[in-house]
Amino acid sequence: MGNTCRGSFTGKLYQGYSQPEDHSNNSKRNTNSDCTNSDYSTPSLNSQQLVSQEFSKENPKKDNSAPRISPSKKDNIMRRGIDNQTYYVLGHKTDNIRDLYTLGRKLGQGQFGTTYLCTEIATGIEFACKSISKRKLISREDVEDVRREIQIMHHLAGHKNIVTIKGAYEDSLCVHIVMELCAGGELFDRIIQRGHYSERKAAELTRIIVGVVEACHSLGVMHRDLKPENFLLVNKDDDFSLKAIDFGLSVFFKPGQIFTDVVGSPYYVAPEVLLKHYGPEADVWTAGVILYILLSGVPPFWAETQQGIFDAVLKGHIDFESDPWPLISDSAKDLIRKMLCSQPSERLTAHEVLCHPWICENGVAPDRSLDPAVLSRLKQFSAMNKLKKMALRVIAESLSEEEIAGLKEMFKAMDTDNSGAITFDELKAGLRRYGSTLKDTEIRDLMDAVSAQAWNCECV
Repeated sequence: MGNTCRGSFTGKLYQGYSQPEDHSNNSKRNTNSDCTNSDYSTPSLNSQQLVSQEFSKENPKKDNSAPRISPSKKDNIMRRGIDNQTYYVLGHKTDNIRDLYTLGRKLGQGQFGTTYLCTEIATGIEFACKSISKRKLISREDVEDVRREIQIMHHLAGHKNIVTIKGAYEDSLCVHIVMELCAGGELFDRIIQRGHYSERKAAELTRIIVGVVEACHSLGVMHRDLKPENFLLVNKDDDFSLKAIDFGLSVFFKPGQIFTDVVGSPYYVAPEVLLKHYGPEADVWTAGVILYILLSGVPPFWAETQQGIFDAVLKGHIDFESDPWPLISDSAKDLIRKMLCSQPSERLTAHEVLCHPWICENGVAPDRSLDPAVLSRLKQFSAMNKLKKMALRVIAESLSEEEIAGLKEMFKAMDTDNSGAITFDELKAGLRRYGSTLKDTEIRDLMDAVSAQAWNCECV
C-alpha cells in the first residue's frame, strides 16, 4: 500500500509560526508507511533537510503534557510494557489474524509498523495488511488515533475511489488493519509510464481526487493529508481504479468547527493551516496544489527552505508565466486560482470544483499532449520523494523510538567532510553503516534522476 505519513510541523522546524496549542482533540500520532513513496535534489543531499523536512512529519515531538495511559486505568486499553494481551488498543479482543490470513512479503515499512501482502485463507484473495506496533503507542492519544483511522475507513467504506477496509485485528504485539490491495502502483508512476499526457487526462485524475474530497466532506471527514503518493491504483492498466489509501491524519468534523493543529505535508499545506485556524476548505487547497503539479510537474509554492515554502504559501502568488503555463488553457488556470484562493471563505467547495467546466465530465479540458518537460519534472519530483523515503526508512528501522531524537546527529555523522551536504558516497556509506540493503544502482538511479535540481532546508 501507499505511504501513510502522519505528524506535524514541530519545534524549530516550524520557525515562523507558533506550535499548536490544543493537542487534546486534534494532534496526531506518527504512524507507519504502507509502501514506497516529492521534492527536488542534486546528488549532494543536504543532511539537515533529510531530517527536518521528512522526520518533522514522520516523527513529531510528543506533547509532554498529553495524558498517558496509566496502568491503573481499567478502561480496557493497552498498557505499554505491561501485559499487552490484557489491554486492547481496539477496546476488545479480536480473532487471531493468522487464523484467517497468511502473511506474505513485506510491501513497505515505516517507523510504527509494516505493511504485508496477505492472503485470505478461506478464499485465496490477496489483501494488504498494515501492522502497527503497539509498543510505539505510548499515549492515550496514540491509541485514539489508531481507533479513529479505523473508524473513518469503515465510515467511508463503499466509495469506489477509497480503499476498502476488510477488518481490524489485534494481538499482543500489533494492531493489524487488513484492506484492499492496490497493486497498480503510484499515480505519478502511471502518468510517466503512459507517455501521452494531456489536460484532459489531468482533469480526469483531478476529478477522482476531488471526488474523494467531496465524499469525505459530505460524511463529515476532513482528510488533511492529500498528496499524490496517497493515491494508488488497484490495477496498473486502469486509471479509474485510483484509490485514496491513507487516512492517518483524517478527523471527523462538524460544520463550523475550527481546527488548530498544524499537520500535513509542506508543499500541500493550506495557508489557514499554517495560521492554525482552519476547516475542510484546506482539503480543496491541497487538491489545487496537486492539480498544479499534474499540469506543470512542479509545486506552486516552492523555496530552498521549508520556512521559505511556508512563506510562499502564505504569500499565495501563483506562477502562470513560466513554462508550460502559457500553453495551458485559461479554464484550467481559472480553476486553479479558485482552488488556491487564500481566503477559505472565497475558495470553491469540492462540489463546486466538480461543477467547473474544465473538470466536469465532457468538459472543456483539451486533449492535446502537454510539453514533454512536464513528464520529466514529474519523474524528478517522484524520484526525489522515493529517495528520501527509502533513506529515512532505513535509518528509522535501525532506531528505537527514543533514539529517533538523535537522527539529526546521525546525518551529520554521514557528512564526513562537514560540508553541510551528503554526497552519494557519504550517503551510501552511512546507509550501509545503519543496515541498508539498497543496491548502489538503486541509490544512484534515483539521485541521477534529480541531478539538475537543488534541495536545501533549515535544520531541526
